[in-house]
Amino acid sequence: MIVKVRVIPNAPENEVVSRIGSVLRVKVNAPATDDEANVALRRYLAEFFEVAPRTVNILRGAKGREKTVEINGRTEEDLKRVMDSIP
Repeated sequence: MIVKVRVIPNAPENEVVSRIGSVLRVKVNAPATDDEANVALRRYLAEFFEVAPRTVNILRGAKGREKTVEINGRTEEDLKRVMDSIP
């Protein structure tokens, strides 16, 4: 599944804030320097979607806040159910 993500770094804790259409707004508790926010984002999305961290890949936007992320490791239907549970 391909997901668009808007990352908000330096948050007190990791959390999915909201979903606007197909774009997830995600807070991560890492700074936006030295790839730390990307690592935190991959780990958190893996935990959120209940997949292995190696199955979460940033396809585009590694240096910006808007990212295109690919999530594998579960069926498309399972991943869509998780997405639909986000307000």
